[in-house]
Amino acid sequence: MTLRTYISSKPKPWVQTNSVKKLIIIILIVTATVLEAGAQDVSAQREAKKKLEEEIAFIDNQLKDIISRQKASTQQLTIVQKQVSNRKKLVDQADAEIRVLRTQINDATAQINALQANLDTLQSYYNDLIYNAYKNRDNKVWFMYILGSENIGQGYRRFAYLGNLSESANAQADNILQTQAQLQAEKAKLDSLVVVATATRQQRQKEYNNMKADEQKSRTLVNSLNKSKNQYTKDLQAKKKQVDALNKEIERILAKAVKEQKEETIDYTLAGRFEDNKGKLPWPVQGVITGKFGNHNHPVYKNIQLPTNNGVDITAARNAAVRCVFDGTVKQVLVMPGYSQCVLVQHGTYYTFYCRLGKVSVKAGQKVSAGDSLGTLDVTDGSSVLHFQIWKGTDKQNPESWLR
Repeated sequence: MTLRTYISSKPKPWVQTNSVKKLIIIILIVTATVLEAGAQDVSAQREAKKKLEEEIAFIDNQLKDIISRQKASTQQLTIVQKQVSNRKKLVDQADAEIRVLRTQINDATAQINALQANLDTLQSYYNDLIYNAYKNRDNKVWFMYILGSENIGQGYRRFAYLGNLSESANAQADNILQTQAQLQAEKAKLDSLVVVATATRQQRQKEYNNMKADEQKSRTLVNSLNKSKNQYTKDLQAKKKQVDALNKEIERILAKAVKEQKEETIDYTLAGRFEDNKGKLPWPVQGVITGKFGNHNHPVYKNIQLPTNNGVDITAARNAAVRCVFDGTVKQVLVMPGYSQCVLVQHGTYYTFYCRLGKVSVKAGQKVSAGDSLGTLDVTDGSSVLHFQIWKGTDKQNPESWLR
């Protein structure tokens, strides 16, 4: 093949070089975008996973403590069922993370294939370029090729092309090196993703096994509780009386407080700040909700309704510090049968109520801030459970909607 034929049949080197550079830039941008989005997804998944793992670890400790101090109870069952729920969420999180990683692996593989194909093209063209430059290295042939131009314009273009031939070859070599480096980087990322995906699958299997073990533990507790239904029914009657007495007393105190309030003394600014923090309030104690707001049937004896709960019950560690959830003023400290000592805190038109405290470290009329200790939890029936309520005037609220 003559030099004339080669030049007429091949694309211009500078056109090829520019096209390759544009292609590499596009690949880099797309790769960076995909990896960044994937990294954000994985980061969010791992943050949720971390929170679940922390709660699971806490519940494990609570279960060990409770089981060592009492027989099978509804509280145990509730905690175990909560643990099963958390395990399922953790398995779901692992599944979601695996899906994200699988997508990233597929994208990385596609990028590698595209880069490899581009590299093959670059190398093939570069080989042809060097071969033909070597084949036509005789200066006389080049000189005759330029003189054989049909016009001055064509001759100038041929002269410019031959003058830039070495530069084009060098640029093509640079493109090959850049593509090879990008290819190696993509392969390293792929290897890293495969390692993470493998570890995630192993962790997922471990959590799945733990979940099955907890489910078995739950079934064992249900069977145990079924054998003591008569005793539980008797205990429930006494519990209902205590709950009814507490609810009536709280309603009486709040009705009296609202009635005695004077319009000019109500701190509406504080109430507004409290309301703005709905869903953001800190927990009064670190623990697990084992008694939900409202009316519910027993988890085992389905035809038995549990006492109405105007708040939530939070199972926590022994002697755990109970902290105020927002700035306010201690309205009252009282003692209630079955609920030990209770503290009522006012936040403008809102009130928070903390029960089952063994020790109280505040007094009526005292100003308190969010995070201040109100006292420590009492131990009742072998466990420490905070009963916590939130009221807007005389309207009870679901604390789970307010706590973060």
